[in-house]
Amino acid sequence: MASGSRPESPFVSPYVLLLFPPLLWATNAIVGRWAPELGISPIGLAFWRWILAFLLLLPFSWRSLIDDWDVIRRRWVLILFLGILSAGAYNTLLYMALATSTAINITLLGASLPIVMAVIARFWLGERLSPRKIGGIVLSALGVVLVVSRGEWAVLKGFQLHEGDLLMLAATLCWAVYSVLLRRHPPGLKPISMLAAQMAGGLTVLTPVFLLEMSGGASFPITPITLAVLGYTAIFPAILAFYFWNQGVAAVGPSIAGVYVNLVPIFTAFMAVGLLGEDFAWYHFLGLVLIMGGIFIVTGLPIGRILGRRFGGRSGEA
Repeated sequence: MASGSRPESPFVSPYVLLLFPPLLWATNAIVGRWAPELGISPIGLAFWRWILAFLLLLPFSWRSLIDDWDVIRRRWVLILFLGILSAGAYNTLLYMALATSTAINITLLGASLPIVMAVIARFWLGERLSPRKIGGIVLSALGVVLVVSRGEWAVLKGFQLHEGDLLMLAATLCWAVYSVLLRRHPPGLKPISMLAAQMAGGLTVLTPVFLLEMSGGASFPITPITLAVLGYTAIFPAILAFYFWNQGVAAVGPSIAGVYVNLVPIFTAFMAVGLLGEDFAWYHFLGLVLIMGGIFIVTGLPIGRILGRRFGGRSGEA
């Protein structure tokens, strides 16, 4: 979380914590792709998931929000901007892209996120982009390409841009800027306060856009399935994934955290094998090896330290 203090858990390394957001975002991509078939618009899903997430978080965060109000009041511009980039823009653009592009295009374009984050962090925050980091990022990206292409050159050769691809690029840029800005978080702000304030900031943008869509005749169908989709996306890809991501980025920096995003297609493939009965192919295994290899190279840490019990601050940066 973007707060002045590092995560306090004595049991979880940030390098382990960062495994959870891509796992949850993989499920979010599947749900987002499925939502239009249920009659849920991208804007409607983004709006209602964040409304529900905020209401679910409020009972646990209201005391912290009161305690941290002076910090929130002084740094409200930054907090609002973080909320607009994440809860407001990124998720809405992602859902819109999923509804108007292909899974292969979305995944390939999303693979550019670690590179974009590393470049922005280099010029904005002055983080050193060493040859080792560049090599790890490239290796991890190759793993993504291998998985989404199923190891077939013809799939990449037939790559074509779709309407939603520009939306995905815009979403990627929003998330990269958001992640880099987390390093300039308001000091002294508790993680749960930051998350709640960030959600409120995103909703200031989503609300008028949603109302405009509703005025045009859009609706949100109320069925057991749509309510389950809403509840799942609010709790897991929203609250938990954002909490883990913000904590991880605050601990190790955006250029290191960014490479973890490339685990999304691997987790998606594993889910397809486990839930849909699809075959686990050689390119899944090799893609996992390349992506994890890239992560180990970028972090610069042996497995023992990555699985270490305490957060190592910035010791993993190079």
